[in-house]
Amino acid sequence: MKTDTFEYKSPEQTFRGYLAYDEARLEKRPGVLVVHEAWGLDEHAKSRAERLAQLGYVALAVDMFGDGKQATSVQEGLQLIQDLNNDPKTLRARIQAAYEALMSVPQVERSRVAGIGYCFGGATVLELARSGAPVAGVVSFHGALQTKLPAQPGKVKAKILVCTGADDPFIPLDQVNAFINEMREAGTDYQVIIYGNSKHAFTNPKAGELGLQQRAYNKLSDDRSWAAMESFFHEIFGTTPSV
Repeated sequence: MKTDTFEYKSPEQTFRGYLAYDEARLEKRPGVLVVHEAWGLDEHAKSRAERLAQLGYVALAVDMFGDGKQATSVQEGLQLIQDLNNDPKTLRARIQAAYEALMSVPQVERSRVAGIGYCFGGATVLELARSGAPVAGVVSFHGALQTKLPAQPGKVKAKILVCTGADDPFIPLDQVNAFINEMREAGTDYQVIIYGNSKHAFTNPKAGELGLQQRAYNKLSDDRSWAAMESFFHEIFGTTPSV
């Protein structure tokens, strides 16, 4: 597997992502954006990109903060994502820049691209879908579901899979129901899976290290949601498990 820092730019900023793919394969293959949590591009996002590369995809772990910045505290991380969430046009421009960067990778089959994201990253890939970007699908893992720019009828091209925890205090059931209503009114192809006994960040083995009781790893829900993502990718890409 080949992994390396992958630099890309927008008119205002330089970003340092992390690209992973199987260099032994010569044919083009689907590409997947991987968007990090509130703390910046870290080992969790990078390890998920590597797992996707092992499945045969070209994966780009995205840098949403610029210059590879990582939060040094909970407060800084929350401020970084709050600034972007309050400015959805900038957020969408940054994920669009990452999408265009992935499309420039020679190994990527440009007609088959998707995005996945965790927590803040899950909300980010949903914004990519809402923007009408020509991606095949997006998967949100324990990501916020509300938005300042709701999906418009006929605009969303991506199929959508949401994996959320039943015990996540940051994404309560009323937020889930509001998202379902938004997707229904926009006429999207969407799925929502709710995992029992699962708090926020249930896919991250280090979720409990910040001392926040709302966050906890759940291996069963992590495994189940990853399997759901694999099945979703096989559907949207028309691939077998070996891609």
